[in-house]
Amino acid sequence: RGSIEQQSKVPDNDGDVMSIANKDVIHIPPSKSIKDTAKVMMEHEFRRLPVTDPGSGKLLGIVTVMDILDFLGGGKKFNIIENKYQDNFLAAINEPIREIMTREVIYLSNKDSIAKAIDTMLDNHVGAVPILNADEELVGIVTERDVALSLAGVLTEEVAKDYMTKNVITTTPGTPVEGASKIMVRNRLRRIPIEGEDTNLATTNEERLLGIITTTDIIRFFNDKELFNQMISNAASDVLDIKISEIMVTDMITVDPLERLGDICELFKEKNIGGVPVTKNNKILGIITERDILKAIKED
Repeated sequence: RGSIEQQSKVPDNDGDVMSIANKDVIHIPPSKSIKDTAKVMMEHEFRRLPVTDPGSGKLLGIVTVMDILDFLGGGKKFNIIENKYQDNFLAAINEPIREIMTREVIYLSNKDSIAKAIDTMLDNHVGAVPILNADEELVGIVTERDVALSLAGVLTEEVAKDYMTKNVITTTPGTPVEGASKIMVRNRLRRIPIEGEDTNLATTNEERLLGIITTTDIIRFFNDKELFNQMISNAASDVLDIKISEIMVTDMITVDPLERLGDICELFKEKNIGGVPVTKNNKILGIITERDILKAIKED
């Protein structure tokens, strides 16, 4: 067994959740470093990775981009950098992933239904659920996106304005990476729209949508080899004080409030994204995500 493992198992008499689940599950051992885990996430464009025992293959935990943001300064896991390593960032990122993974994992059985998967993700505010068989072996993982894309066809009349999140938390381009991480961790957000004055419009002081930053953008930046070349010292502050204006996406995708949810699902699939701001005249009216799609499917 290598440090990253991939398996595909299709048991008999599966529930219909297995028809949409990813059965080729990439998982990692608990000894893998935080730095290398972030690299695996970015290579495969995953927001989470199951952590398994190298010997038995049993599920030990799960690590998400949110866990890594917590470690980067968003929450209590930053104590590893601040206290255990006295702010030595380069040493702390080599800690094993078991130090920051989530150990109490919510999971499904391979006998379960898509309906149960939807309920489980919504009730527990998680974006994905590992699937185990009767021997407690990892046989799949199902995500909000899997559900949204598989059932998008039922959402032919519903429009964005009726299902979007209207109370949108935003921030400004001058926010440091640490501040953005804290906003995301505390509010369990995967993306934050960036607002500010548009310097190209000298006649107005109105706040406008300038960009967006996601958890993946921050982890990708954290994983970028150039980041380490820019560091003056080993201190975490060299990384965490960098302004999000340097890494935010400015060429963002937005949708109209009357956009149909089925079409938004197709957009998610085409662009490999999980949420978009809902705008009119470059003003934010709301944000719609894969989780909002699940809520709409449940109501349908």
